[in-house]
Amino acid sequence: MKKILPVAILVLAVGASWALYKSRPDVVTEVAEPPALLVDIAVAQREPVTFTVESQGSVAPRTQTTMVAEASGVIVEVSPNFVSGGFFRKGDVLVRIDPRNYSAIVKRASAAVAQAETQLATESAMAGYAKEDYERLRALNPGTGPASPLTLRKPQLAAAIAQLQSAKADFEKAKGDLERTVLRAPYDGLVRQKIADVGQYVNTGTQLAVTFAIDKVEVRLPVTQSDLRYLDTDRLRSGQSLDVLLRAELGGQELTWPAKVTRSEGVFDAASRVLYLVAEIADPYGLISGQVGTTPLLVGTFVSAEIAGRPGGSLFVVPRHSVYRGETVWLVDEDMRIRPSVVTVERADDKYFYISDGLSEGDEYCATAVDQPLPGMRIRVGV
Repeated sequence: MKKILPVAILVLAVGASWALYKSRPDVVTEVAEPPALLVDIAVAQREPVTFTVESQGSVAPRTQTTMVAEASGVIVEVSPNFVSGGFFRKGDVLVRIDPRNYSAIVKRASAAVAQAETQLATESAMAGYAKEDYERLRALNPGTGPASPLTLRKPQLAAAIAQLQSAKADFEKAKGDLERTVLRAPYDGLVRQKIADVGQYVNTGTQLAVTFAIDKVEVRLPVTQSDLRYLDTDRLRSGQSLDVLLRAELGGQELTWPAKVTRSEGVFDAASRVLYLVAEIADPYGLISGQVGTTPLLVGTFVSAEIAGRPGGSLFVVPRHSVYRGETVWLVDEDMRIRPSVVTVERADDKYFYISDGLSEGDEYCATAVDQPLPGMRIRVGV
């Protein structure tokens, strides 16, 4: 009896389990559709496009001069504007060198001219007397031969004339040396670096300052070989210019200045393989025109540039993130599903793709970048 009871219990448990298994309800299996992606939709529209080429560079003076002393001596006076950052006008006196030695040389040269003039007058008179004496001699003795140049004192007269010319040349040089003790500004400009000051002894050729003109400044703008096809470089070769807009951030504010690309440097840089275009900005400090309240474009400012290029025609301008792998736009159909369309890209920049084919006017496309999109994927529009 003790051996039969466990077996009976086991049989009853198996039977109950089998009954429960057979009485279980049928399970319905459903395939869950993946959730629709939340995206933004944009409408494709053609618009006229004029290409621009972006570049950057630093503002540099077009005319820069290292001023040197043209006379030797002690600097006795400098202009109040002869300081780093000081502005000056053309013809302003910037530096005066002690002129006393040069004034003495001018006086000696002037005296030498007077002496040479006196000597010339004396020789001229004596030559006249010599000619009269020779004429009287021939009248008394018709057989007298022709007079020699020495008899007529022609060599002495020529020497006196040469001495006067030499004295005048020395006088002109002495006056020029005296004038060069005063250093005058050759143009409207700014002192970039002051090197010499009052009390310093300088020799001819000693550097005094580095200055630059403020009528125009330049910016060298590198352009790659691929970007050159978007610019009308024929205008530069014919002497015309290209419009360019310069931008820089100063004091937390973005400022702009119009400029003109007037020339290229004509050769590609061997290291970077770029061609440098040169943009000019007239009156960058606003001093020549007298403009008040304008922000000056300081030399040394780092600027970004947008160079006006060729017309691109009527194109679709699509944000860069909306083009999958640089060649595919995902169109949205009536069932809110997406399908791919391979497009023809005329140009791409940091922000947009410029598309000529592969889209139609009014097509709706997925403006949001989708990770691993699939044809037929369902989407929904974000609110």
